[in-house]
Amino acid sequence: MVSFGRRGRTAPPTPPPARGPRDNGARPTLEQGRANQYAGIKDRVQRRLLSELSPTVDASNVDEVRRSLDRIFAEILQEEELPLTRQDRNELFEQVVADILGLGALEPLLRDESITEILVNGPEQVFVERNGVLEETDLRFRDAADVMRIIDRIVSPLGRRVDESSPMVDARLPDGSRVNCIIPPLSLVGPCLSIRKFATVPFTVDDLIRFGSMTQEMSAFIKACVEARLNVVVSGGTSTGKTTVLNVLSGFIPGGERIITIEDAAELQLQQRHVVRLESRPPNVEGKGQVPIRQLVINALRMRPDRIVVGEVRGGEALDMLQAMNTGHDGSLTTAHSNSPRDTLARVETMVLMAGMDLPLKAIREQIASAFDVVVHLDRLADGGRKITYITEVQGMEGDIIVMQDLFRFVQTSVSQGRIEGHFSATGVRPKFMDRIEAAGIHLPPAMFIPARAQGKR
Repeated sequence: MVSFGRRGRTAPPTPPPARGPRDNGARPTLEQGRANQYAGIKDRVQRRLLSELSPTVDASNVDEVRRSLDRIFAEILQEEELPLTRQDRNELFEQVVADILGLGALEPLLRDESITEILVNGPEQVFVERNGVLEETDLRFRDAADVMRIIDRIVSPLGRRVDESSPMVDARLPDGSRVNCIIPPLSLVGPCLSIRKFATVPFTVDDLIRFGSMTQEMSAFIKACVEARLNVVVSGGTSTGKTTVLNVLSGFIPGGERIITIEDAAELQLQQRHVVRLESRPPNVEGKGQVPIRQLVINALRMRPDRIVVGEVRGGEALDMLQAMNTGHDGSLTTAHSNSPRDTLARVETMVLMAGMDLPLKAIREQIASAFDVVVHLDRLADGGRKITYITEVQGMEGDIIVMQDLFRFVQTSVSQGRIEGHFSATGVRPKFMDRIEAAGIHLPPAMFIPARAQGKR
C-alpha cells in the first residue's frame, strides 16, 4: 500500500525491521518446503508399494504383509536415496501399513475416542463430530481413488459392493460402527463416507444418567417396563442416540430368555448369552438374492423367540412387527425415526400402509394401540446434548384416535452460554399398565410419578 505525506508526495517506504540473531524469517518457508518434500516422498513410496506388493499376499495375515512391506519399503528408500530420518522413516512406514491393512488416513480418527462421527465429503474435505458439534479436520486424501480403496476395504469383507451400477451401500466396521457410502454419479463431490462410531465398551444406563440423558427414576421405570415384557418403541431423529438407548434397554432383558435381533447392518451389542443375530442382505450383481428385514421378522417368529429386537422399522416390516407383538411376543423392542411420540405412531401407520395391505385406517390404529405400550423419545438439543425428552404411554383407542399420555419429559428453562438449561420431570400421571408391572413382581414407588420429584437439573 502506498501512503502520502502532508504535501502530496509519496512517502519513502518503511524499511523492514532488523532481524536479531534468533529471528529467522525464512523458517516458515523452510518448514513448508520440508512438508511438501515429505508429502512428495510419501506419495511416491505409497504408489510404488501398492504397485509392487504381490497380489498373492494374504491381506488377512498381518505379519506376512508387514514383512513384505518392510522389505519393499527398504528397497525403495535405498534405490531413490530418500533423505529420511529414522523417525520419519518409521512414521511413513506405519502410514503405508495403515493404507494397506487398515483404513489409511482415517485410522487416527477411528482411534480417537472423543470422535463420534467421521464424514468424508470427497477427497478434499473431512469433518468429525465431537460432543455433538461438527468441525473440519486438516485431513486430505490424495485423490478420489484413495477414498475408493478405503470404501472397497470396508464393504468387500461383508460381501457387498459399490460401483456405478450400485452407488450406495450400508456397511459396518468390525467394531460395529455404522458406515454409509455413496459415490459418483450420485455424489457430485466424489466418493463420500459417513462413519458413526460406536464406543469400544457399550454405554450402560449409568453412563446415560451421568451424561444427563435421563434420571435415575426414568431408568428404573424403563427397566421395569422391559422386565415386565411391555412393548417399547425408541424414537427420535437422525443421530439422536436411538441405537445406544436400544442397546441399554436390551441389557434389561433377563439372561435366561432367547433374544433374536434383526438389523440392516448389525450394530447392537447385547451382552446376554442366548442371542441370535440376523442381518438383512441386499441384492447381488444380478439383482437377486435380496433378503429384506420384513422376511427376517416373519422367519424370526418360527425360531421360538422370547424377545424380538428390530434395529429399526422403516417399511412394510412394521405390519409384521405389529402382528408379532399382538400374537404373544410381548417384550419386543424396536426403533423408528420421528419428531415426537405422536409422530412415531403416525409414521408406523404410514409404514404399515407401505406393506401393500388394503387395511382401513381404524384397523391399523387399533393394531398399533394394542401392540405398543411405551414410546421413549429422544432429541438432540441445540448444544449437541442428547436426551430422552419424553417417555409416553400408549393408552388405547377413543373413537378413531390413539390416546397417548406423557409420563416423563424434559423441560427446557433457558439457554446459558450456548448450553441448554432444564430438568427432567414426571407429569403426575400413573400409567395404566402399572398392574402388569406389579404382576411381574416389580414394585415402583408411587412418589416416582409426582412432578415435584424433578431430577437432573443442570
